[in-house]
Amino acid sequence: MLHPGPTHTPFKVHALPLPSRRALRRGGIVLIVLAVFLVGLARGTSIDLWLADRMFDAATGRFDWRDHWFAVDVMHRWVKIPLILLGASIVGAALADGVRPLTILSTNDRLRLRMAAACALLVPLVVAFVKHYASPHCPWDVDRYGGVAPYLRLFDALPAAVPAGHCFPAGHASSALWLTGLCVWLLPHRPRAAAGVGVLGMSLGFGLGWVQQLRGAHFLTHTLASAWIAAAVLWAVFVVVAALHDPRAKAVATAQGSADYEPFVPITPRRI
Repeated sequence: MLHPGPTHTPFKVHALPLPSRRALRRGGIVLIVLAVFLVGLARGTSIDLWLADRMFDAATGRFDWRDHWFAVDVMHRWVKIPLILLGASIVGAALADGVRPLTILSTNDRLRLRMAAACALLVPLVVAFVKHYASPHCPWDVDRYGGVAPYLRLFDALPAAVPAGHCFPAGHASSALWLTGLCVWLLPHRPRAAAGVGVLGMSLGFGLGWVQQLRGAHFLTHTLASAWIAAAVLWAVFVVVAALHDPRAKAVATAQGSADYEPFVPITPRRI
């Protein structure tokens, strides 16, 4: 009797470090809702001024924490520098692996490294790009707090003869917000732990942004905008990786003679 031989798949199958398709769709919807909420918060409320008023000492005409050693030395230097070095190390490792593959990395770990490197690089770059074209000024430059510039809400037109403030969104917070990308090392098998890493990265970034608010360097919505950008970058990285490994692209990969095509195969995550 003849027995059928083993069934071979025409391409490699891996459980990729991605959330489920359903989670990606929900993530996109949540980002849109949060963007609308953030714009409404910045345009329709005075939360920025309300908080800054409470951090500003009208008697001395300055923000009490502006030159505080903890805010300047610890949170703005000693914490920021290691985070920058960590991000640069991850980007450097990904570049080195691209030139000469590191044998200690599995296929999925190599993808995780590249995804984390993308977050470490793109989050600060996108924040810096938006800042370059943004008009709002920092609180300590606003006339309400002893500066000379007018207070501008998000999307307000810049008055004539007034230079752009380039203070929106918060740049310092982005030095930690990219840490949300480290959640890829726990996907797809430990989604709750991965979410915890994402929340931890967001919390650290918000903490750095909050200290800058105490100093008068940023308004609340500046920090929230940076957090939104970090979440959007992470979501975009997930979407791009999922699209590149979508089974519907198999025909394209085959036509191009790719032997290493890896489809996006949803798996049931293990709850912890």
